Amino acid sequence: MKFNIKEEHLIIKPYKAEGGVYVREQKGFYQKIRRNIGCLLMMMFIVMPWIQFNGQQAILFDVVSQEFRIFAVTFWPQDFILLAGVLMAAAFALFFITTWLGRVWCGYVCPQTIWTLAYVWIEHRTEGTRNQRIALDKAPWTINKISRKSLKHICWLLMSLFTATTFISYFVPVVEFYRGLFSFALNGTVTFWVFFFAVCTHVNAGWMREHLCIHFCPYSRFQSAMFDKNTFMVAYDSKRGENRAPRKRKDDPKSLGLGDCVDCNLCVDVCPAGIDIRNGIQYECINCGLCIDACDQTMEKFNYAKGLISYTSEQALAGKETNRLNIKLVSYACLTLIFSALLVVAIDSRIPLEANVIRDRTALYRVNFEGVVENTFTLKILNKSQVPLHFDLNVEALTDTELTLNLPKKVLIGAGVMQEIPITLAVDGYELKKKITHFNFIIQAIEQPDITLKKSSVFFRN
Repeated sequence: MKFNIKEEHLIIKPYKAEGGVYVREQKGFYQKIRRNIGCLLMMMFIVMPWIQFNGQQAILFDVVSQEFRIFAVTFWPQDFILLAGVLMAAAFALFFITTWLGRVWCGYVCPQTIWTLAYVWIEHRTEGTRNQRIALDKAPWTINKISRKSLKHICWLLMSLFTATTFISYFVPVVEFYRGLFSFALNGTVTFWVFFFAVCTHVNAGWMREHLCIHFCPYSRFQSAMFDKNTFMVAYDSKRGENRAPRKRKDDPKSLGLGDCVDCNLCVDVCPAGIDIRNGIQYECINCGLCIDACDQTMEKFNYAKGLISYTSEQALAGKETNRLNIKLVSYACLTLIFSALLVVAIDSRIPLEANVIRDRTALYRVNFEGVVENTFTLKILNKSQVPLHFDLNVEALTDTELTLNLPKKVLIGAGVMQEIPITLAVDGYELKKKITHFNFIIQAIEQPDITLKKSSVFFRN
C-alpha cells in the first residue's frame, strides 16, 4: 500500500509562528555545547569585575575619569585610535567565521542568545513544557495561571537586575558600586542606568527574543553577502527527506514512496527563531543546531541514519565536494591575522606617557637684566601608567653651552595624573644662529627608562 501524495503537499510555504514562538526544550549534542558555552561566558561576565590586578580592579571602564583599564594596560581618550583597530580586527574575524560556519556567533555566543536561553530555561521551570505553556496562555486567568506567570516574571526581573548591576560594575568601581547599592546611596545617574539596562534585558530576552534577531539585528541582513556555496550551515537534505509523511516505526518508507522525514515537526518546535528548516536556507536561522538534535533523536527512534538535518554546505547537498580553502575564506583569515597582529604591535609599542608643551602667550621672549634671552613654557605631563613614576626632564638641540634654566629633576607624578610644570629657559642670544631655534624636551621615567618621550618646541630670540 502506498500513500497518495497530493501535489499541494509538495508546495513549500514559509513557516509563521502563530501566537508567538513556544520553544520546546531539547537535549542533545549541540544543545549541550550551547549550554556549556553560555554558562562559561555568563560566569566570566559575572566574575571579571571582581578580579583584582596590582591592587585595583583589573577591568574597569571609568567613563567619568576617562580611564579604561584592562589588567596591566590603561587606555585614555587619546588612545581611541586603537579602538578602530579593534573594530576592524573583530569585523574581519566575524566575516571569516560567517563565511566558514555561517551564523554560529548568533547561535552560540551572542549575548542576546545566551540570555534568551536562560530566560527560556526559567520559563520551562515555572510554566511547564511547550504544550503546557500553550495551554496556559489559552486558559482563563485563574490563581494557578497568575501564580505561575508572577513567579516567572519575578525570576526574570531578579535576573535582569542582577545582569544590570553586573554590567554597571564594569563602569563603576565594583566595591564602591555595591556598597552604594546596598546602602541605598547610589547617585541618580548610576541608578538610572541600572534600571535602564534591567528593563532592556527584561524586554529583549523575555519579550522580543527572536524579533530582535530577525527584525532589528543588522547582522541577519548583511550575512548573505558573506555566505557562499561552501559555507557550513544548518540545512535539511530534501533529497533524502522528501516525500515527508507520518508513518509507523515498522513501516518501510521506500515501499510507501516516502523519504526519511516523518513530519514530526520537532525541528520547528525547538527552533528559537520559529522557522521550518525544511523550507530551505533562511536568513532567520541562527545555526544553533537544535533542529539537528531533535531530528537525530527522531531518526534514532525510527532506526534511520542520522544527519537528515545537519551542518553542511550547498556543495555537499548537491553531491559535490566542499572547497574549505576557497579564496574568500582565506582572504578573510589573512586580513583577520594582519589586523590582529598590527593591533598587538600598536598596543605593545604604545608609550604610557603623554605630554604637551604650551608657550607663554603674553610674550614670545624677554631679555633679563644680564642681557640673556628667556622663553617661558608650561609642560603638561600625563602619567598613563598604573603606578606613580619619577620623571627626569632635559633639553636637546638648543645650544652646546650651559643653559640657565629651572628644569626640575625627579618630578613625581601619580598614576593617571596630569601635572603642569612651569619651565623657563635662559640662553645668551649670541649663542643661537637663528631667531627661531627648534629643540626638544626629553621626558624620561627614572624607574622605567624605556618610557621616554620627546616633545618639540621653539626658542625665540631678539
